[in-house]
Amino acid sequence: MDIFLKEIPIERNNILVIADEKSESMIVDTLLSPDYTISFAKLDMVALEQAIKEKPDLILLYIVTSDMNGFELLSTMKNISEISHIPVIIVSSFNDIDNEEKGFLLGAVDYIKIPFNTRVLKARIKTHIQIVQQFRIVEQRGIMDGLTNIPNRRYFDDRIVIEWRRALREHQPLSSLMIDIDKFKSYNDTYGHPHGDALLKAVAHVLATTVMRPTDMCARIGGEEFAVILPDTNLDGAVHVAEKLRAAVEALRVPTADGKIITTVTISLGVASLIPQENDSIEEFITRADVHLYNAKKSGRNRVSY
Repeated sequence: MDIFLKEIPIERNNILVIADEKSESMIVDTLLSPDYTISFAKLDMVALEQAIKEKPDLILLYIVTSDMNGFELLSTMKNISEISHIPVIIVSSFNDIDNEEKGFLLGAVDYIKIPFNTRVLKARIKTHIQIVQQFRIVEQRGIMDGLTNIPNRRYFDDRIVIEWRRALREHQPLSSLMIDIDKFKSYNDTYGHPHGDALLKAVAHVLATTVMRPTDMCARIGGEEFAVILPDTNLDGAVHVAEKLRAAVEALRVPTADGKIITTVTISLGVASLIPQENDSIEEFITRADVHLYNAKKSGRNRVSY
């Protein structure tokens, strides 16, 4: 794991700060400019053009007044394919749970409340930049599943260690989903392995695109098995995501190679969630999700167990 991290190339990452308050921009510039290249944009739709042009590694979105709907801007960003993958951290003066939840549902990777601790802000930015760098390593080193074009078991094992350490350090929840395609062997026997491969690709695409936040990660960990890592997500949130994934796959329609038959498939999911403590272990955490997956399949399949 440590070797994996050391291979990340040293580079000066770019952060786009979107804010209306000049004083806030100056604070951020002072804090971050020693380590990152910082650019600024006003909180309006012109910021979208700048984001598309610059394609920063991370966006810091200030929502401190009601003059401009920053959430609307975030929603628009996440619907523009060129920049939808860029992680967005919200820094907000709105400290209520409803606005925080809204930010995450719209695709923000983090929500920092004002007043914030400068060390915490820098640590969280560093974490998300590290994740960006990890995705680049995935692309550079080819640790993607060759069939489905999503991360493989090796990357899952590396990534969950990163997220575990961060959750332990920041006392934040971490959730994982273990997923299995129901009756996949029968599907292969009925339609043949080439179509089984096509089904795996289709399911992987649905899983990867249904998981919304850039920090969430879906991987194929073997055969017809998949896993999802959900940082900063408690049990209720993880179950909600799992149900979305289950419903999305159930709605999937995949034609056979000759186009004569439209096939369907379902998945079973096991959910584990906790705020890691020093005496907890990643292995037990993953095993817990596996046990729930077994229970989901044993109790009838096409369901979520937690």
